[in-house]
Amino acid sequence: MQLLSQRRLPGLLAAAACCVVLCGQVSADDAAVRAHLAAGEFGPAMEAANQIEDADVRNQLIQQVVTAQLRAGDFDAARVASRQIAEVEDRGAARTQIAQEEALAGGFGADFEPLMDLILNQTSGPWFDLDGVGGTMEEFESGVRVDPHGLLFRVSEKDLSGELAALGLRAREADLNEDMARPSMLRMVSLTRLEREVARRLEAGETVTESMKQLAGLSQIQYVFVYPDEGEIVIAGPAEGWRYNDYGMPVGRESGRPTLQLDDLVTVMRTFSPNGERIFGCSIDPRPEGLKAIREFAEASQKQGPLSPNKVRRWAQQLGEELGRQDVTVYGVPGDSRVARVIVEADYRMKLIGIGKMDAGPHVGSYFDLLARNPELASGSLDALRWWLTMQYGSVLHSEDRNAFEIRGSSVKCQSENQFLTDQGERVNTGKSEPVNQQFAAAFSEHYADLAERDPIFADLQGVFDLALVAAMIQHDGLDQRLDWDRGVFAVNGAYLPASYAVPRETESVVNHRVFNGKDIVVQVAGGVRADLMSVLTNPELRQQSPRLANVAEDSKPAQLPEGRWWWDAR
Repeated sequence: MQLLSQRRLPGLLAAAACCVVLCGQVSADDAAVRAHLAAGEFGPAMEAANQIEDADVRNQLIQQVVTAQLRAGDFDAARVASRQIAEVEDRGAARTQIAQEEALAGGFGADFEPLMDLILNQTSGPWFDLDGVGGTMEEFESGVRVDPHGLLFRVSEKDLSGELAALGLRAREADLNEDMARPSMLRMVSLTRLEREVARRLEAGETVTESMKQLAGLSQIQYVFVYPDEGEIVIAGPAEGWRYNDYGMPVGRESGRPTLQLDDLVTVMRTFSPNGERIFGCSIDPRPEGLKAIREFAEASQKQGPLSPNKVRRWAQQLGEELGRQDVTVYGVPGDSRVARVIVEADYRMKLIGIGKMDAGPHVGSYFDLLARNPELASGSLDALRWWLTMQYGSVLHSEDRNAFEIRGSSVKCQSENQFLTDQGERVNTGKSEPVNQQFAAAFSEHYADLAERDPIFADLQGVFDLALVAAMIQHDGLDQRLDWDRGVFAVNGAYLPASYAVPRETESVVNHRVFNGKDIVVQVAGGVRADLMSVLTNPELRQQSPRLANVAEDSKPAQLPEGRWWWDAR
């Protein structure tokens, strides 16, 4: 395998012809590195290569280490080693080779290397990758961030895209083999085969391929099949090759929908397990002392009459200061999981849309937009609203033998409620939703597909709900027990470890105001996300038998698959 750039080859040949002593040194160093590589000792091989003073020789030997690591299937180690290649062109060639080799192995690596290289080389260390000590970098970004203290805050699309562009990160295509990149109306992913292959790789000390992490490009789940004779549980739905968008999120090349994630599947399978909580969600809520303060502030301001134009900005700023931060609570899933990150971000953005701080397009207006159409309803000085997101399904069909299931009408529903505030700032649920509040929730639900197309986080939430419904189905219908499958490395305390992220604990206030009928109307929002998938599976109005599903299951059975293959496209 040739990783050395042809541009620099003549210079190396000339140097070799002019210095016999150097040639002898190269041969000795080469022999030492090769000896370590032959023994599978990649660490000592890198140490030996890094002892070489001549930069050209050192780069050449490091590339030999990268090549050996690729042949061993250790793609992560190859990426780390490639960062120590000093020559930019050679490092780029090595990175390209890594991507190609991993694609042939059935996966690909999320290519954050240009960004990480730039940070390593343009900032002061120490960095662990270069110096053996110091900081490391986490390959995750989205429209919100969580600081080291757990504070969730929004990053504007302009700021984030500009920052990533400055660092050299661009939207890009994933490097996939031809079969996986081809769009499919119905791609089948065997959870049991996938678990066995993941277990094998973990046992062998190999990395889990990116195609496994992206569930072969699935973007939605339409069917769940059980094949008792083969011992298979299979999920199926539309799939396609994926690319990375401007935020580094893997999305379908054509649809733009986020791919379903293995990490999310394992997380919700552990939630919907014999000893799991079997429900999950989040809540973003104001603190009582903040609500008490903002209520008193709003009432005092109202008594003073209309604000002068030069005081409006400061008054609006004081709203947030009086309310203070709001608490973020996650339950049912680990707070550091990607599932937690997705549900909190979707909830946060929904609230920003509702109070007019994010644009949701022409079909979903803010609470204030709706109130402007009915100004006579603007009565109080402080409206305490509660909005929350939950799953919505048209039906869950099943065959007579319950070996085939079809999920219809998958979506997300926004629900609403008006709350009463006591003098001490305590929120009391009323069980009622005023007309304007109802209108916002109804519009958000009706046009959720449009929202998901505009903002991937809402499609991501829908995907999490779909995976959770599958996990709930496995538990509720005992699909794993029917096959005597103990869930292996996907089980609670199993060997597969989903990625960990900063835990969101609090956020800045979700509050805004407008003037109606000469009054300042302040709107504060609480609520969250609630995923009670068991209620879907126990609802007789949603669960119905469908005779045709038996034929669908039979037609979707795979032909003989190669060893280690865990996905296929339906005929």
